[in-house]
Amino acid sequence: MSALVVKVAREADRAAFTELFDHFAPRVKAYLMRLGAQAGQAEDLTQDVMVTVWRKAALFDDRQASAATWIFTIARNRRIDAIRRTRRPEIDPNDPLFVPDAEPQPDAVLVTAEREDRLRAAMAKLSDDQRALLVQAFYDGKSHSEIAAATRLPLGTVKSRLRNIFAKLRGLLPEL
Repeated sequence: MSALVVKVAREADRAAFTELFDHFAPRVKAYLMRLGAQAGQAEDLTQDVMVTVWRKAALFDDRQASAATWIFTIARNRRIDAIRRTRRPEIDPNDPLFVPDAEPQPDAVLVTAEREDRLRAAMAKLSDDQRALLVQAFYDGKSHSEIAAATRLPLGTVKSRLRNIFAKLRGLLPEL
């Protein structure tokens, strides 16, 4: 069989390819079905494998493997590729993750803007040190330990200062 692959590679010999096809196609299909492919998929993959044999025959090296080993390796790789393709879920355009959020109602935008203005005004009444702690904790997303390390304050001091800042903000913003 290796000689037939070599003839296909060197001379594009159709008769040699026909002989290879007649011999290997049913075996490759059976092999793919044993690997779990359905009959229709196995048929498609077999066709793909044999087209690859025709196109890539020049890459065959009979010193590395027999023709059967080479062809069945191609078949195994095509089956793996088919499995990988089927494991990728189809994208559902109606999936809530892909549907954009509805535009907020104008009154909701106004309420949010007013709330933000009141919060900014309340934060302006904090000292610079208090504002810096608040920014690190909530805008920079730092943990209390990270803030303590950055400010060289004891962890308990950072926690109590943040608690005091919140108490002050609650007093300035009773409606929130």
